[in-house]
Amino acid sequence: MIPASFPVFFRLTLAVLAALTLGACSSSVTGPGGKITKVKYYHLQPGDLRQAQQRTLSFEREHIFYGAITAQEINDRFGHYYAFSWKADDRSGPVTVRFQYRLAKTGLRDFVQEQVVDDIGRSNLSRFEVNGPEYRNNGRITMWKVTLLRGKEELVSQQSFLWN
Repeated sequence: MIPASFPVFFRLTLAVLAALTLGACSSSVTGPGGKITKVKYYHLQPGDLRQAQQRTLSFEREHIFYGAITAQEINDRFGHYYAFSWKADDRSGPVTVRFQYRLAKTGLRDFVQEQVVDDIGRSNLSRFEVNGPEYRNNGRITMWKVTLLRGKEELVSQQSFLWN
């Protein structure tokens, strides 16, 4: 809260700087044919059994473990979970969402998962999982890139800081 004793110009300048700073924190990326509005990431690690004080904070973990009964089923749930929210300018044809990633024990080898979305809405959500034997044998994800494609045309792309 800005005290009323500050001059009007100074208060206005602080308000504009605050708005610009908050706008810079936005994670949305706009491309020539679409927009990636949000990237949600969750890493479920083995041995991380910390309990959160608030029930809402432990929901993600419990949601992933739901239905896993045996030790093998629980082990197969450990890994990385990504959810990408996106929009396409032209919703008439199918869009391919390509998730490329590199794992710690495989060097610069690229792994790819793709989803073809035929029924494109105003806002869309694509989920990708890297877990089970792939996660246990090859390690954690070190870098990633998500791309929306229509045919061979790239609509929009977003990547982690380490992706080159």
